[in-house]
Amino acid sequence: MIRLQPIGAQALLVVLAEQPYPDLPSHIAALAAAVRRELGPWLVDLVPGWTTLLLHYDLLLTDHAQLAERLAPLLARWPGEAARERSPRRHEIPIWYAGKDLAEVARACGLSQQEVIAVHCATEYRVGAIGFAPGFAYLGELDSRLVLPRRATPRTRVPAGSLAIAERQTAIYPQASPGGWHLLGRCPWRLFDAEREPPCPLQPGDRVVFHPIDAAQFRAEAAG
Repeated sequence: MIRLQPIGAQALLVVLAEQPYPDLPSHIAALAAAVRRELGPWLVDLVPGWTTLLLHYDLLLTDHAQLAERLAPLLARWPGEAARERSPRRHEIPIWYAGKDLAEVARACGLSQQEVIAVHCATEYRVGAIGFAPGFAYLGELDSRLVLPRRATPRTRVPAGSLAIAERQTAIYPQASPGGWHLLGRCPWRLFDAEREPPCPLQPGDRVVFHPIDAAQFRAEAAG
């Protein structure tokens, strides 16, 4: 059952499901587009989550009650009508599997390094949410054979483009930043650009598959 929860004085959390399901990220993305179109002048920001949509609004223009009233017809049609607004895209992303933690992950999982790569590449992932840093796409679900907790000691700096895993998710760090995930490889693509529209090519609901490349291919694609 859909719930609306006030978050402070200037935000409203729309809880759309209790647990994630395969099509939920694309349904939430479509709802966000509809809300932005219908209520855009009132809004400061929209933040899709795995099961939620957070609306930050301008307190000088609206309030919780008015916003809830305007949301009602959109939520009544969700997900059926809204879910048809955007078709998820499929991204094939190259990865040079030479991450600092690849050997450690293989040992912890009882696999060879080549088996880790093969298992990681065999899954089609879905973008569940964008967060932590601009363009950081949480991708799930990771094959159970690769599930590990986050590192006990996070790194102070993870290079941009690093492919990593933690728990049931995988992701690529779009910028250099601190991070506690296990590093498997590097992506040569720039996955966040504030001057591009949209800034991040990966959007909630999109599908992602990875394929391995070697060092020479990585350098060629990174240079291009």
